[in-house]
Amino acid sequence: MSERITRRQAALAAAAAEDTSNGSNKAAVALNGNGNAQAVVPSDIEADASRENIFVFWPNIIGYFRIVLAIASLYYMPLHPRTCSLLYSVSCLLDALDGYAARYFQQSTKFGAVLDMVTDRCTTSCLLVFLSSAFPRWAIIFQGLISIDFASHYIHMYATLAMAGSDTSHKSVDKSRSWLLNLYYTNKTVLFMCCALNELFFIALYLLSFSSPLLSPQLLEPLGESKASAIQTGAQVNSSVLRQLFTNPYSAGALEMARANKMDSTFPWILAGISAPVMGLKQFLNILQLVKASRWLAEGDVRSRRAAGLPKKKGGKSS
Repeated sequence: MSERITRRQAALAAAAAEDTSNGSNKAAVALNGNGNAQAVVPSDIEADASRENIFVFWPNIIGYFRIVLAIASLYYMPLHPRTCSLLYSVSCLLDALDGYAARYFQQSTKFGAVLDMVTDRCTTSCLLVFLSSAFPRWAIIFQGLISIDFASHYIHMYATLAMAGSDTSHKSVDKSRSWLLNLYYTNKTVLFMCCALNELFFIALYLLSFSSPLLSPQLLEPLGESKASAIQTGAQVNSSVLRQLFTNPYSAGALEMARANKMDSTFPWILAGISAPVMGLKQFLNILQLVKASRWLAEGDVRSRRAAGLPKKKGGKSS
């Protein structure tokens, strides 16, 4: 009797296993692009996922190209303002293209988002460092802008990861926290215009450092007859006069500097005037982002302390 029960139980168990297998196979059937049924095996999905290389996704390739252009612009920055401005502008404009490529190819990744943000922060900071040297009187302002930019984005990113989880994008800002930041991050037009005009203002200042005697009075400083006569073929150059510009007055750098200083400052002034209000708005958003993220982290700290029963009441004094 026990043997019959055992066999019957084994048959029932085998039938149940077969039904389960059939159900899993049905669940693994999907529709392909033509609308036809196609079996999807979980092992095949895992194999396809393992073959994906995030580092060669199209948006990330565009990000690498942005970095190459940014480095090239930094190379030309001291003496070639036109070339530098062109390379820097193209690198910034590609920031919009990589986002479009991520949506088109369905290749949005966390690595790409971080790469994009880090590239933006580094390129802007490098330009502000140059402006600090070009306008030493206002260096503390540029240093403050760099600090606010890095601090606001770092704290905002950390607050998003700590409070909302790793699956939440730093651009997902709830309206209840800040409707202005929500508009900035969710409206692609607003985001693009703020970032583009912010960079345009700094590019305009960079061009004015080569063309505007008002901002760069050294452009009008004469060498004097005695110093000018010393600058001739075979003569010893006074390094104290030209050491901050170039060492050899007949070098390619000297000729490029002389050509660059003849730039017309009208167009850079117009660009600076148009983009200045948006640049101010962008800095206000950075400060707002810093404050909101700090408050968000503080709210999390308060909840964590309450959950841990802190502050714990001290025991009574012993007699």
